Formats: sequence, C-alpha cells, structure tokens
Amino acid sequence: MPLFEGLGSGGEKTAVVIDLGAAYTKCGFAGETGPRFIIPSEIQRPGQQQPIKVVQYHINTEELYSNLKEFIHNLYFRHLLVNPRDRRVVIIESILCPSHFRETLTKVFFKQFEVPSILFAPSHLLSVMTLGVNSALVMDCGYTETLVLPVYENIPVLSAWEALPLGGKAIHRELESLLVEQCTIDTDAGTGQSLPSVLGTVPEEVVEDIKVRTCFVCDLQRGLKIQEAKFNLAGTAERPAPPPDVDYPLDGEKILHVNGSIRDSVIEMLFEQDNEEKSVATLILDALVKCPIDTRKVLSENLVIIGGTAMLPGFLHRLLAEIRVLVEKPKYCNALATKSFRVHSPPAKPNCTAWLGGAIFGALQDILGSRSVSRDYYNQTGRIPDWCSLSAPPPESLFEVGKTAAPLMKRAFSTEK
Repeated sequence: MPLFEGLGSGGEKTAVVIDLGAAYTKCGFAGETGPRFIIPSEIQRPGQQQPIKVVQYHINTEELYSNLKEFIHNLYFRHLLVNPRDRRVVIIESILCPSHFRETLTKVFFKQFEVPSILFAPSHLLSVMTLGVNSALVMDCGYTETLVLPVYENIPVLSAWEALPLGGKAIHRELESLLVEQCTIDTDAGTGQSLPSVLGTVPEEVVEDIKVRTCFVCDLQRGLKIQEAKFNLAGTAERPAPPPDVDYPLDGEKILHVNGSIRDSVIEMLFEQDNEEKSVATLILDALVKCPIDTRKVLSENLVIIGGTAMLPGFLHRLLAEIRVLVEKPKYCNALATKSFRVHSPPAKPNCTAWLGGAIFGALQDILGSRSVSRDYYNQTGRIPDWCSLSAPPPESLFEVGKTAAPLMKRAFSTEK
C-alpha cells in the first residue's frame, strides 16, 4: 500500500515530520526541502456544516482524542500514504502548547497508530537549525498569537519569552467586521446592496483569501497617520489617501467591493500599542531586555521571523522600522546594549521554516533515536517527558542503558563473590 517506501536510507525508513498548527498543518518526510502537504487543521463530520478545528484545548479528553484520531488517520492514509508503524514521528510544537493536548496527541499516536517513537521539538529552536547559527531571537507570527522566544547557544531562554494574542485570527475578525460595516455587494437583483442583507456573515476562508489577495502592511509614516486619524476623537487628523478599491468575486454571481481604506488599515492592529504599550514590535525589545546583557547584541543581530502572518506584503520592512523608532525611547535606550538589528532570510517560506528545521533534525537518525520517546517506554510509564526537562535523561537511551547495565552489574557481583 505505501507509495513512498523507497524514501528510506539503509534499513530504517525516513521519519514523518508534522507541524500541527492552529490553522494549517504541514506534513511530509525528513530530509526533504518542503512539506508534501499543507492542509487545514480541521475535520468535517457528517451532518455538520461547519468543520471542527482540531487544535482545541478547552474540550474534554474523549472528544479531543476522537478529533485527533480522525485527523491523523486522514493525514496518514489520505495524504502521506504510508504505514504509521514503520516510521518515527517528529512533532513540531509551540512552547505554549498545554500538557493536556500534548498528552492526548501522544496517546493517539502510540495507542491508535502504534508509531515506533515520537519526538516533540519546539518550533523556535527548529527554525534556528535551518540557518546554521547557534543563537537567534525568533518571532512566530501565527494564527492565534505572536510569540517571541530567544534561543542562545541552541538553548531556548524560557524566562524571556513574550507573547500577544495578535495574529491571523485577530486580523480575520477585524477584517470581517469592516467588510460587514463598510462594503457593498453587486448581484443580479441590484447593485450597492449591504453585505449582511445578501450574505449575513462572511466565511473565514473567504476572509482569509481577501486578506491575502488585497491587504498589505503600509510603511511607518503612513501607518502612524492612519492610527492618528483612527484614534483622534476630535477628527482634526487627516487620513492619507486610500489605495484603489478592489472588486472581489464571490461564487461567480456576486461581486464584493472592498474599500481601499480597509486594505491598508486592517493590518495596523498588529502595530497599534495597547494600554500597556504593547505591540508585535515591542515584543522583540521586551524579550531582549529580559535576556542577559552579554547576549543581547548577538540576539538582536540574528532575528528570525516565521509564521504565516509574517508573509503579508511589507511586514518585515514595517517591523524593522517600528523597532528602530522604539529603541530610541528611554524605556529601551538605557536598557539595551545594542541598536543593531538584522533579520535572517531562512531557506524556506516563513510558514514552513519550522517544518524544515524538523525535517533536518529528523534526518539525523542517531540523534533522532536517542532523543525520541519509544513506544515501549510509553507503554511502561504512560507519560511523555517534557522537552525542557533537563534533569530527565532521554527516555530511549535510558531504556537501552537499563538493558546493558543489568548484565554488567550481575558480572560485578559475581566477581566480588
């Protein structure tokens, strides 16, 4: 049945690499330059119109187990087309992933699909592996949040992480509200009709497509003027001239008129500072301040930006411009030991950088075997060690040491006698 059995080198087949994200899942094989498939992280149940998101943390264990079991089954037997019992698994996870979800996912792989072993690895650390450097400050602009984590000498600095609930989900919510309030639709029945009267609500996949095709991040000066006009209650601030409107076709019969003022303003929410003066740009500086002073120069000159939201046009340029302005403020000017900031260009798109790091790590068979949690170890202990637990030795190597240590101890006792 498996179509890709020839991918293995030597006696062991290549590992399966899975990046299970809140919006999309990237899956493929170790040693390859890109994922085989990028699919939505959702399942469709019979009789339900709305798909079910797989990455849900606040549901009971039985329901989560059922959802993950169906999703992983589709992953193996509809997309990858390989036998799960033959291949190790590398799971790319976020440091904010709850233990409840992690343990349920492990149970699905070991109990339902009987995979040989599993390795959980943090996405920020794997992103650094694609560059050949040991230290970097990694920002992951994903679907549910933006998370910044420094990695120094290949060790994540957990005390310095920073996060905000700003990402693709927040942009979609803001964009949908603006479309409903300001945009009109042309149909066969008439032109200039309000969107709620025709559609009611806009499906999220349509909102995402409108964001990707029509929206962009404007430069710093224009963005500051847009923010000033938005928050100026007196109405004295003038908004810059908006870009041209765009006609977006819906199902071949309806045309949605997307206002130009929405196209350049909806992404501004990422850079607008809240009451605590927090934005996606301040996350990087706040994380640097938390790091030891002798590491800040290396980290600031090795910025790595990953995640699907970072692929928006103009995002990197605006982020660096925001940082260069913020670093002159007294809050950061006196605390930081450097003002030099440089961004790496990884050998993959920002949304696939972490997956590529997992594919590189998964191709190292010896290291993968020593760092993974074997099925035998899981069946005996019933738990999955945390990746940041430095006090616990690698489970599989511990299992092997126990096997080899027993005859040595027996021989030692017989010698004493």
